[in-house]
Amino acid sequence: MSTERRSREVTDLPAWAKRIHQEYGSPELDTLKDIFLGPLIKRKSGLRKDDLIEILLDSRALPKDSDPYIRGMLVGTSRNVIEILDENGDFRSIARDVIVELRLITHLRKPYIEDRELLTFEKEDMRRRSNLHEAAERQADGRDDNHVWD
Repeated sequence: MSTERRSREVTDLPAWAKRIHQEYGSPELDTLKDIFLGPLIKRKSGLRKDDLIEILLDSRALPKDSDPYIRGMLVGTSRNVIEILDENGDFRSIARDVIVELRLITHLRKPYIEDRELLTFEKEDMRRRSNLHEAAERQADGRDDNHVWD
């Protein structure tokens, strides 16, 4: 038994996924695959930012004769929603409550801990949020003691 999931070739991808893959810069897919079996430290799985995904929605939440599938690139997730750039290039925010199944088509990025660009972004974003929070606190309190030394 192999310790790796069968990797996807670009030729195996659906037409919509091939187009997004090309627009993304055509990364080599072999180096991005999931590893489910083997030593724990070497396993790599789970959704990643920029993954190509296919979502099956609960048909009861849709108008009649609507396609229950949404396909596209994962932009972000939160507790309540999954955000994607769909196959038509439209941004969509989908409530987790109406998702029946989410299927990974392929990864386009490295696993989180190996992705230096994403780690740098996260660090800069945390710094930006901290600065915004401090500025909002000063504004809400009606004081600006930036010039005072401790």
